[in-house]
Amino acid sequence: MANLFGNVLKAHQWIYENSHGALGHKLLFGNPTLLLRSMGRKTGQERTNALTYARDGRNYLVTASNGGSPRPPGWLANVKSHPQCEIQIGTQRIPVTATATYPQNPEYARRFRLVDKVNKGRYTQYQTMTSRPIAVVVLTPR
Repeated sequence: MANLFGNVLKAHQWIYENSHGALGHKLLFGNPTLLLRSMGRKTGQERTNALTYARDGRNYLVTASNGGSPRPPGWLANVKSHPQCEIQIGTQRIPVTATATYPQNPEYARRFRLVDKVNKGRYTQYQTMTSRPIAVVVLTPR
């Protein structure tokens, strides 16, 4: 089942990228989705990930849930290493600075609730599946 879901996510990202954003913003489950373009921390090559997001004022919020896996997604290490990245929402590209936040941050709980609501409670479910704290990454337009 996990492979099927993974393939659906890959197909969604492929459609989003190859339609240049004309399709994909709300294609999967109706969740608002952005494309995060970051630099690989080891390769220096561009990496793209389709992620559900929430708005928080002028900022965009994404979670490093990795489906509740014990390991965070690779893109989290990339944005920590190279926080200057780009997001695409629909056809619009926005340069951003990424900042990972964790439960000790006073804004974390509020931010987590925002993205969890957009993702219909899935992030709360994912957090029960792992002992690592799931980071909420704040993407601030530059």
